Amino acid sequence: MIYYQNGSPQNNLSNDDLHRGLTEALNKLGDRKKVLAIPPDYTRLPSRAGELTEIAWKYYREKLTDVLPALGTHSPMTDEQINHMFGETPRNLFRIHDWRHDVITLGEVPAAYVKQVSEGKVDFSWPAQVNRLLVEGNFDLILSIGQVVPHEVAGMANYNKNIFVGTGGTEGINKSHFVGAVYGMERMMGRSDTPVRKIFNYASNHFASHLPIVYVLTVVGVNKEGNQQTYGLFVGDDLSVFDLAARLSLEVNFEMVEKPLKKVVVWLDPTEFKSTWLGNKSIYRTRMAIADGGELIVLAPALKEFGEDKEIDRLIRKYGYHGTPATLKAVSENEELRNNLSAAAHLIHGSSEGRFTITYCPGKSSENLTKEEIESVGFRWGDIDRVIEAYRIETLKNGFNTLPDGEEVFFISNPALGLWAHKDRFGE
Repeated sequence: MIYYQNGSPQNNLSNDDLHRGLTEALNKLGDRKKVLAIPPDYTRLPSRAGELTEIAWKYYREKLTDVLPALGTHSPMTDEQINHMFGETPRNLFRIHDWRHDVITLGEVPAAYVKQVSEGKVDFSWPAQVNRLLVEGNFDLILSIGQVVPHEVAGMANYNKNIFVGTGGTEGINKSHFVGAVYGMERMMGRSDTPVRKIFNYASNHFASHLPIVYVLTVVGVNKEGNQQTYGLFVGDDLSVFDLAARLSLEVNFEMVEKPLKKVVVWLDPTEFKSTWLGNKSIYRTRMAIADGGELIVLAPALKEFGEDKEIDRLIRKYGYHGTPATLKAVSENEELRNNLSAAAHLIHGSSEGRFTITYCPGKSSENLTKEEIESVGFRWGDIDRVIEAYRIETLKNGFNTLPDGEEVFFISNPALGLWAHKDRFGE
């Protein structure tokens, strides 16, 4: 059922608009006694989920007893991040999701179904795992809050991914990431009906229908002026609310470029991007647009680690970003990688498969990754000061730019808010 919808490529929703929309939806839900909010973490800061969580808390007050950021494999939020993202929402409501230990398995999606929807790419069952708080907390409303945007694992982010990955467990996260990787990102990104989504939907229908989940979904992008703009807010409790948001997201978050891109420069905001686990969105979201023999330059002033999880960071350092064949060979030969399939999937996602070069330019503080570390995993290293001076990113606009010397570069100020492709590669 849809409780509220307001979406258009012409929308520019303010905080007041979000307040009115969410309040209207919550009024329709009627009185609730105990509420759990599941927003994304700080890595999804532009989602407006922080504001919406604060609005929900002000609506329910003491009835909203817990806030469980959907960390997935990410690092727990700091107090500073919580303060910045969630405003007046009381700090004592926040819980930390432990994806390795704090989960319950609701049921198993049969291996035959997983094999069918993945076209035989994998042959294993998939556990529908969630944080135990969802089951044991005795909530009569669970608000799953977040942004729908093109995504490298599920095709489009959010909806029940926020539950099964954001509050999921080791096996569920590992296997879902691996399904998406071996099926092929190019076949999935920007699509709402993918093998991974079908697995999540099976789990929702068969194992999670008793959970009182209502989805609060935003669609946020970057407009032609380079500013973030909120195009939609959708509230509902079934697949129809996701479909509405996904259709709008494809309109405002996806750009089909007119020609393959020879040089792409991506800026990673230091408040959001501190790892290649997140920063590689610069690769995932542009790989279908970059020309063979092209160059991707990633400006990452806050880059200090590869994986946000210590074990995944170790595996990235050991196996590197060397493409699908090398990664699948490593999976077949190494039990530690087979036991961490989300890491293996990430290694596939983070490679250009030899088509184009990837140059990371980290900052120069003692916390940043070094030249040796960058090159050890298969990337090129670039001097961030020289690159910024050469391209003067403060003067670049999103999209095509022609420099004084005649060179053409394509600039992206936030890769997390978009997907770029050329027709020759989209869906290959």
